[in-house]
Amino acid sequence: MAIIELLETSQIFLVIASFVLGLLVGSFLNVVIYRVPIMLQRDWKQQSCEFLEIEESTTEKKDSSGQDEVFNLHTPASHCPHCNHKIKPWENVPVISYLMLGGRCSNCRARISLRYPSIEFVSGLISALVAFTFGVTWLTLALLILAWSLLALTLIDFDHQLLPDDITIPLLWLGLLVNAVDLGFGVTLYDAVIGAIAGYLVLWTFYWIFKLVTGKEGMGYGDFKLLAALGAWMGWQSLLPIIILSSFVGAVFGVLMIVAMGRDRSIPMPFGPFLTGAGFIMLIWGPQISSFYINNVLG
Repeated sequence: MAIIELLETSQIFLVIASFVLGLLVGSFLNVVIYRVPIMLQRDWKQQSCEFLEIEESTTEKKDSSGQDEVFNLHTPASHCPHCNHKIKPWENVPVISYLMLGGRCSNCRARISLRYPSIEFVSGLISALVAFTFGVTWLTLALLILAWSLLALTLIDFDHQLLPDDITIPLLWLGLLVNAVDLGFGVTLYDAVIGAIAGYLVLWTFYWIFKLVTGKEGMGYGDFKLLAALGAWMGWQSLLPIIILSSFVGAVFGVLMIVAMGRDRSIPMPFGPFLTGAGFIMLIWGPQISSFYINNVLG
């Protein structure tokens, strides 16, 4: 109780505690971002082989009994990909361990990707921002789950052009639940349900129009489900700002990648990271954006 009271009375303590919590969750998100796509690919491969009734050829590691080694979010334990050194608890402290180790494995001295502490740090920042904005409430806890999920989806889609149903679908249902029990987010269940339906149908419609006109697929079904989830959390009113903001930033980023870095324009670019970014911006600054739009555009 004393901790709860301290969180309620001291905003500085709330922000620091949320930042530390975000760092710890960020460490877990690194595991999710790396392993979930591999787990899905293995599952799809197994299902395909079973459907086609063919023997599965595999190069995956075997255990002592000749079976495929267990691979999930818990097993195997975190280890160096170069020398298989099992990472000790004190080597796995978010950000701090990376700095103490000089960004290298303690055993083989191979470089550790800067991406790992970066994700932990970003997770800490967005957690602190959510807590600072919404205070000590059950809503804040729910919104932290949303923010962490959006961060994981961003990196998974960036790496694999994949938005896993294992994350987007539960996120959609959780958004509906949060607004059904009315945690004070200001979104009615009606607006949330319409937001989920409209979020899916809007991008689904764009997808088919683009495909009929060009013969190409402009986005994946994961994008539909992600926007549906954002609509379930923030209501149908948030959809237009999210689409406009994500499209604008995506277009600018795409042009910069082509002009500045020589990216081949025929290579598809994931849209999910721009949707998640726009969704988080609306989560934190939605009222200000809506007020600006009403006063300066409609007014």
